[in-house]
This record gives sequence, C-alpha cells and structure tokens, in this order.
Amino acid sequence: MAKPSLKSLINKRTRVKVVDIGANPIDSTPPYMQLLKAGDADVVGFEPNRDALEKLNRTRGLNETYLPHALGDGATHTLHICGAPGMTSLLTPNPQVLNLFHGFPQWGKVISTEIVKTVRLDDIAETAGVDLIKIDVQGAELMVLRNGIERLRTTLVIQTEIEFLPMYIDQPLFADVDTFLRGQGFVFHRFYGEIISRVIAPFAVGRDLYAGMSQSVWSDAIFVRDFTRLGLMESDQLLRMATLLHDCYQSIDLVYYLLVEHDKQSGGTLAESYLQKLNVTADHWAQRR
Repeated sequence: MAKPSLKSLINKRTRVKVVDIGANPIDSTPPYMQLLKAGDADVVGFEPNRDALEKLNRTRGLNETYLPHALGDGATHTLHICGAPGMTSLLTPNPQVLNLFHGFPQWGKVISTEIVKTVRLDDIAETAGVDLIKIDVQGAELMVLRNGIERLRTTLVIQTEIEFLPMYIDQPLFADVDTFLRGQGFVFHRFYGEIISRVIAPFAVGRDLYAGMSQSVWSDAIFVRDFTRLGLMESDQLLRMATLLHDCYQSIDLVYYLLVEHDKQSGGTLAESYLQKLNVTADHWAQRR
C-alpha cells in the first residue's frame, strides 16, 4: 500500500526532475516510482546495456526518457564485463579484496572488455534542472559527479551507491564521495536500505554466499542540500526537496523542517498542515527515536 504523498498531505503540487544513472532496476523499485506514477516526476535515465535499455524503452511512460550513454569524464575507457552483470564497471575488479568474500571471485571475473566513449553529465542537455540524482555505476560514481558540477548546482538530493572497501582497483570510497559532495554544498543525510555486509572467507555460514556478518561492504547513501543553510534556498526549492524526501525516503523530521522554512519565506501554513494530516506532533516523533 502506497504511503500518503506530500501533495495529498499539504494540498500543494510540485513537479520534480530525476536523473537516474544506471537506470536498470536490477534489485528493487526506484524510490521515485510513486512520484512518477502520480505524474509528478520527469525521469531521464541512462543505461548503456542494450538489452536493459530496450526493456526500459519498451515499458516507459510519457514522462520517462532513457538514453544509451555511459556517463563518465568524457574520455574513452575500457568497460570490464564481468561474470555477474552487476559487477560490470569502467574500473578493474580488485582481486585482492574480492578474494576475501565468497562468490565475488567468480562474480567479479572479467570475461570480456569493450572500449566505450563516456559522456559528461554536464554536457547532456536533457539533464538540466535536475532535482534528484540517483546513481549506481559500480565504482565510477565519483567520476560522474566530478563531471557534473553544473548539474549539482540545482540538485537537491543525491542517492548514490557507496562502498567501504575497494572492490575495484583505485575505487573512491564513501569518505571520498562524502568529502567531494560536502565541497559542493551537500551533507550526508543517511543510508538508504541495508548496509550490506558479507562474511570474510574462509569463515562460512552454511553454503550461503550472500550471508552477512561483521564486515560492512556497501550501501546506498543519501546526500541532501545543506539544511543548516536553508536561507540560501528559494521557497520552490524547499518544496521540491521536501517532496523528494517525503515521497522517496520518508524523512519526516527533515521534511517538516523544510516546510517550516518554506512558511517563513512564503507566509504559508504548510508545516502545520503536514503535521495535522500525519496525525502526529513533532514531540511525538521525537519520542519515537
């Protein structure tokens, strides 16, 4: 059952633009799907895998555009096609790390390579005015973001896969992505979904290759426009950011904080309406922590 949208709670509609880099939904439904189905989001997706791109275009709606570009720094790179499609990357798999975990030596084995010309995020006209960037490109996330400085100026929320160990040679890790995005005016908000762990070999949990234990390996991280400096944002930006954080990530307390600032700027009462429709108070939510 879908959770109530922000639009239904405050009786105010806004429209957001999403750029999904690595748009093939291998593991789960995209977090913006509720907004897309409601007609409140425009999505520009990138998927260089031909089969996946064909499927996306076959099922896409009116507000979806999918492009075949491999995003990067605009240079030519070697694409490493691996035993598991989810391991295929512009970076070279790192056997020194992969060999520590069950399954990964096979999944990360390079079975072929392909020369690809990458395109910079800033150079793609369709991505102008983006509000949410969702990115999963197997270790090349920071390369893409560094070549999207202009697009980051309008971006309000970023969901990016991050890793805590270099599964690929010279792969930037969570700390590197965090440092870069802080320099672009973002702060880390929280992890999205599970923090994935894996058992370190040769220890094993039965025959479960996917079993987790003590070592965190990867997750998705949510970064948001620095909410300690909301005075730098206009009221319509605050509303779009609140829409994304409510409908996609259910970050109730931050949504309320954004709406309070929106009301200060506009003289409205959206924050009060939000709490009333949720049938909670700020104190109630604080007590549930």
